[in-house]
Amino acid sequence: MLAPPSAGFRRLLPLLMPYRSALLAGGVCMLVFVACWPLLAWLAGQLIPAIGAGDFGRVLQVIGLALTVFMLQKLAQFGQDTLLAGPALQVSQELRRRLFARLQKLDFGVLEKLSAGDLTYRLTEDADRVGEVIYKTIQDTTPSALQLVVVFGYMVWLDWKLSLGTLLLAPLVAVLVSVFGAKVMGAAEKSQKQVSELASLLGEAIGGLPLVRAFAAEPWLQQRFETEIDLHRRARYRTQRLLALQYPVVGFLEAAGILSVLLMGAARIQSGDLNGQGFSSYVAALLMLIDPISHLTTNFNEFQQGQASLRRLREIEHQAIEPPDKTQALALDHVAGELTLEQVNFSYEAEQPVLRNLSLRVKPGQVVALVGPSGAGKSTLFSLLLRFNTAQSGRVLLDGCDLADLKASELRKAVALVPQQSAVFSGTVAEAIAFGRPATLEQIRAAARLANADGFIEAMPGGYQARVEERGSNFSGGQLQRLAIARAVLGDPAVLLLDEATSALDAESEEAVQRGLDQAMAGRTVLVIAHRLSTVQEADSIVVLEHGQIVDQGNHDLLISRPGRYRDLCERQLIRGA
Repeated sequence: MLAPPSAGFRRLLPLLMPYRSALLAGGVCMLVFVACWPLLAWLAGQLIPAIGAGDFGRVLQVIGLALTVFMLQKLAQFGQDTLLAGPALQVSQELRRRLFARLQKLDFGVLEKLSAGDLTYRLTEDADRVGEVIYKTIQDTTPSALQLVVVFGYMVWLDWKLSLGTLLLAPLVAVLVSVFGAKVMGAAEKSQKQVSELASLLGEAIGGLPLVRAFAAEPWLQQRFETEIDLHRRARYRTQRLLALQYPVVGFLEAAGILSVLLMGAARIQSGDLNGQGFSSYVAALLMLIDPISHLTTNFNEFQQGQASLRRLREIEHQAIEPPDKTQALALDHVAGELTLEQVNFSYEAEQPVLRNLSLRVKPGQVVALVGPSGAGKSTLFSLLLRFNTAQSGRVLLDGCDLADLKASELRKAVALVPQQSAVFSGTVAEAIAFGRPATLEQIRAAARLANADGFIEAMPGGYQARVEERGSNFSGGQLQRLAIARAVLGDPAVLLLDEATSALDAESEEAVQRGLDQAMAGRTVLVIAHRLSTVQEADSIVVLEHGQIVDQGNHDLLISRPGRYRDLCERQLIRGA
């Protein structure tokens, strides 16, 4: 569970600093826009008595001046909105960029505990909401607040006693808005959490629809979905109900305030302290307060919802990341591919060791198979070799160099992984094999030939420029696996890690993939995780793991010739000695 850290929009202010010139120009336009309001209120005070007196010439004069001021104000508003929109959107983009970069560096232990749907919602909906709040704060909330101050200052200048009576209602409105805002933020956090859970369920449901149909579990999934959307509806309804209550309450107070001012104004006119022209101007200014108050109320609610979103985004920043390279990290030159593990101990959780005092040496060019029951530590060993995780004690060496002393990027060029489930990104076939690395088409073709993939790629319309659909849905499992092998060997790694590379394939696909693997393995150090022992009988050495320790080691003929864990496993899979 992610723990909520403190979140504040003020922490985003440094991101605005590169756009000082645009903010300054937009600020000048904002000042012009705001300054026009008291001028328009004054003109309204001139216009109403002129209309009452039937002075048509004076009416035309005042209307002409008002139109000029309106035009100036709207031009300033256009400049304000366009000049300030850019920095606000840039901040939103930069925030999203930094969070995505942070996401790619998160510790694998943290990533495994996070929901993909929840993370997707945070980086899309939550980031959008934060961006909208930044934009509205700069482009709408700030000028509305300034308009409120300037127009009310003009009202004080007209009649400070009448303004004092008007001001008595302001604290009540402010308290109500604050109370409602706090409740809205709490409701918004719950609503956003519910949306994240709904997104997670949708991700699982869409990916698992074939399985659901295979087990005729549609009613069960439909019920789960309906439960989630009902919880989502309730959470959203609580937020909407709070907003629905706030607007009429604040609106009533605004109406009561205006009627009170009219009553007090009538008394001030009757006593001779205020003339009709001044009161007309005062009422016009008072009406000009309604719009900014409405905007500030609405924006405050959105700001509170944005606070909830920003807090959820900040939670990502506070998660542990992959340990960085050392200051004097070593770069790899020529890699022979010798792997050594010395007394390695590793655990994901305290007092639950996964690897215990494990020592192993793999010579350059050797093929070593890792076998054993689930949970024996085979996949964990791979994660240590790729430095996804770091051993609590002991050392892992490549050509005599401790992996902790190497640059992670250099290490992962020398050690390539072919996973059990081949994930490919959408794009062209060439892009799927290159996977963000600079490579010529000839280099990509050479890697595909090595992986026994060139034939089916060339047979496709478009060849290497053919599209790979989302999740590689337009390729068979065997074809995806050969693309994964091509992707792995493109950078000419010295070490190949094969994680059950053929376990999920039919016989024909397995044969094609195995030919690709045989070609890709030539001249490289290879570690193979295998549960189907028939696939590793030709390995130079077979390492039997159990409870994080090596319980037996040797080639197939040696291990099957004597009682032990390996022979037990072989007999269960109906494998006999040569």
